[in-house]
Amino acid sequence: MSIVSLVANSLGDPVPNGRAADIVRGVQRMLAELGLASLTEVTLANGRRADVMAVSPKGEIAIVEVKSCLQDFRVDQKWPEYAPYCDRFYFAIDCDFPKERIPESCGLLVCDGFGGAVLREAEAALLPGARRKAVTLSFARLAAARLMRAGERGPAAAEPAID
Repeated sequence: MSIVSLVANSLGDPVPNGRAADIVRGVQRMLAELGLASLTEVTLANGRRADVMAVSPKGEIAIVEVKSCLQDFRVDQKWPEYAPYCDRFYFAIDCDFPKERIPESCGLLVCDGFGGAVLREAEAALLPGARRKAVTLSFARLAAARLMRAGERGPAAAEPAID
């Protein structure tokens, strides 16, 4: 996701500016309605940063890559590197994005600032047990760290990567 700067919401979760922010907000609202807990801008152990990562009540891990325009999709081809950290991978776009450009093997969400819809479910590629445990624990620790920092003044401390 191409963004000029990130700001933190009231709970310390980083969010992008502009059009991507509306898509992220819609993704998080939709995921919450489906019972998933999500975080934004999650750094993975391989150095990549997932736009949105979520955990379902059953412990399934989803990563959502937000694409606010076709140019962003064309230049950012790092998304296959998210696979070792999730059971399902989705692209989230707005209604103006050409949907046919999204690979068929990926899930597809269409979102705006108010919510979203699943247009195509992602193919499941279940994580090995040890990786699932590591990712889930890292996700929980990151969420707790962000919650602890919520409302603090000054620069944010470095965040741990998702194992």
